[in-house]
Amino acid sequence: MVTLIVATTYDPASINPAAALLAMPGWTPGPTLPPDIKSFTNQQTRLIQHDKSIVKEDDLDSRWEEATGEVVDEVIFLSRHTAASNRPALTVHPIGVLHLKEGESPPHGGKAGWAALTNPRIGPWLRLLKKLAEAHSLVPEFEITLEGTHHGPLTSKPTMFLEIGSTEECWKRQDAAQVIALLMWEGLGLGGGEAVGNWNSETGKRKVLLGIGGGHYAPRHMDVVLKDDIWVGHLLSGYSLPMEEAKPGENHIGGTWRQSIQAAFEATKASFPGGEILAHLDQKSFKGWQKKAITEFLAEQNINVGRPNDFT
Repeated sequence: MVTLIVATTYDPASINPAAALLAMPGWTPGPTLPPDIKSFTNQQTRLIQHDKSIVKEDDLDSRWEEATGEVVDEVIFLSRHTAASNRPALTVHPIGVLHLKEGESPPHGGKAGWAALTNPRIGPWLRLLKKLAEAHSLVPEFEITLEGTHHGPLTSKPTMFLEIGSTEECWKRQDAAQVIALLMWEGLGLGGGEAVGNWNSETGKRKVLLGIGGGHYAPRHMDVVLKDDIWVGHLLSGYSLPMEEAKPGENHIGGTWRQSIQAAFEATKASFPGGEILAHLDQKSFKGWQKKAITEFLAEQNINVGRPNDFT
């Protein structure tokens, strides 16, 4: 079982952390993934470099398995982050485009209605990233944050994105690249320490947060996740929960919000076998009719709801 790290030369916020990681001990050249994707190997980790948009190169996990015979356990993508605020940020998030209707074309990769398996490392690595960023004096200049589930590319194994934002100047920052490289080095145990974020339902806490509602940076969910031993599944921001208020005299609330919740729950459950999945609602982000509809739907689907104290 190997970890597949994916970087692209197309993006300095992707290739710079990859280069910083490859400068650490133990790497050797690996096989070429057809047609011409370079790879490097270090223990059970494989790092590949292509030259396309990070969200457009689909099925790299299955393509690696087919080319090498190695079984991929997880996929970690390195990418830049953009934001209207231009605020410096280091972000971690799951991927998928759950709210789009069948036949719609996602603008940034993936497939309409699809949710990737979530990488169990997301929560533990967010907390480790915060410690590393503080130790290297990137905080408070850089915000350390989750993002809601969004974009592609298509994968079939547990997946996460690590991103540097939010301007070209930040994408090229070597200190930010070094911190992301250290996150992978320590988080995967490449330096000889214990890897961080390996899921095992037999030991430790088993509660997994499924975030529902709120803004893209999931502030209410962040408050919970920054506590120790909280695992993170999909995070559905408001834009991933399109809801159309029922017309007078009718009960049906339209939109693809049910589809989003179902896909997020199923993918999260599959990512944490034996885990206790708890939906965590950003209560203040919903109008009364929205909150009522979502709460009733969660009950129908036998999805338990957790308040912040339920995760401790």
